Amino acid sequence: MESPEPLPGLTPDPPVGPARPAGRRPVRCALCGRPLTGTQSRRTGLGPDCDAKLHPPGPDIRTRRHEVEQDPLPGT
Repeated sequence: MESPEPLPGLTPDPPVGPARPAGRRPVRCALCGRPLTGTQSRRTGLGPDCDAKLHPPGPDIRTRRHEVEQDPLPGT
C-alpha cells in the first residue's frame, strides 16, 4: 500500500535544528499568526507590530506645548 500524499496547503513540521531549538514550542501571534521569537513577544502572545496596534504609546505632553505672546511684566 502506498503512503498517502499530504493534503495541499499543509506543510510538515520543520525539523529540529538551529532555527528551532529542541524543547521549545512554536508560539504564534494572536492577531496575525506569525511565529514569535522574542521572549517578551512569546510571553504576551503578540508580535511587536501587533502589540503597537493594540497598545499605542501615550501622547507626548511636550508636543502639546505652544508659545503664547505675553506682555512684559510691569516693573521689569
